[in-house]
Amino acid sequence: MTSADYTEDGITNPILNEEEPLLGPNGSVTQNDTTPIYHNFLTGTAVVAQAGIWVLFAVIWSAVFSHDLIFFTAHPLLNSTALLLQVQAILVLQPTSTPRQKSVGTYIHSALLTLSLAGFISAFVVIELNKDSEHRLSSIHGVLGFITYILIIIQALVGVAQFWVPKWVFGSVENGKKIYKYHRVFGYVLLVLELAAVAAATQTTYNISVLNIALWAVLVTSVLILLGVGARVKLSKFGF
Repeated sequence: MTSADYTEDGITNPILNEEEPLLGPNGSVTQNDTTPIYHNFLTGTAVVAQAGIWVLFAVIWSAVFSHDLIFFTAHPLLNSTALLLQVQAILVLQPTSTPRQKSVGTYIHSALLTLSLAGFISAFVVIELNKDSEHRLSSIHGVLGFITYILIIIQALVGVAQFWVPKWVFGSVENGKKIYKYHRVFGYVLLVLELAAVAAATQTTYNISVLNIALWAVLVTSVLILLGVGARVKLSKFGF
């Protein structure tokens, strides 16, 4: 048995030696030709990321529904749902390797991120309608969230351009492909920013006085998400 034999679920999982990281080397999970795409949601360290995002999602939703619902409560509900969808979009695409897998994975990735974008935009609209001009951008969470919303929209536009209309925007399909590595890197940066915005939200007046979501809960689940996602990153895909 070699260090890259296939496991029963059809995923390449190199056997670790004593000197390798506990979560395995970066990008060690690769989808087999015969493995269904939905396996990507749970293979390798995806289970760690899934544990983190679902616990974070449950913490936020349980806190919100433990109190009377108001117009503003749609903001954390929509944001947490959008973040959940974004993590799924990342996980499904990471292990793909063949052209067919990448194509199918990208369509699913695109669909999930479209829903995620709708959630983020809706959450932004809610907060804009709820806040008066005097209290806009008056907290770290508000400023970080606003910047992150803008970057999410830019990232979405670049993703649409490079995959759906590369000739029209970049002049050719090949030029569009050259943007992929930056799109990937920026996607991971965005995930960190979004989790940072969630952490900052625990210090807002509304959370302190009403929801009482603990900062440590957000930090622990965020670490799980980043570890689970980060351990599956294939550095070769960045093309630097």
